[in-house]
Amino acid sequence: MNKKGFTLVEIMIVVAIIALLAAIAIPNLLRARMSANDAAAQAALRSLSTSSETYATANSGTYPGDITSLTGASPPYMSRNYCTGSFSGYTYGCSGMTSGGYTFTATPVTVGTSGTTIYTITTGGVLTPPS
Repeated sequence: MNKKGFTLVEIMIVVAIIALLAAIAIPNLLRARMSANDAAAQAALRSLSTSSETYATANSGTYPGDITSLTGASPPYMSRNYCTGSFSGYTYGCSGMTSGGYTFTATPVTVGTSGTTIYTITTGGVLTPPS
């Protein structure tokens, strides 16, 4: 009798090896995703800041009072409105916009899962480092 195939022990060894590789790879993947979300949040804040500074330069030093001033201009200073909804694991706060300056924040949807910390950028493009 010449039967070909795998034994239960061989299949269990393969499954155990796959589980071990997954246990190693998944945390690294999650950390890489969180790091990418952090970088995207910082880039979005810099984009909000740059467009606000450009707006102020074009309007005699007066900063935009709301996000519509940046997204609704022709041509727009920004193509995306970060102030509604969440993007790349962060929710953006744009409530600090006045004619005298701005404060934008990026808050992780879930700290430790979608991002690591709250980022803030203020008038002049000063990005507050995480503490």
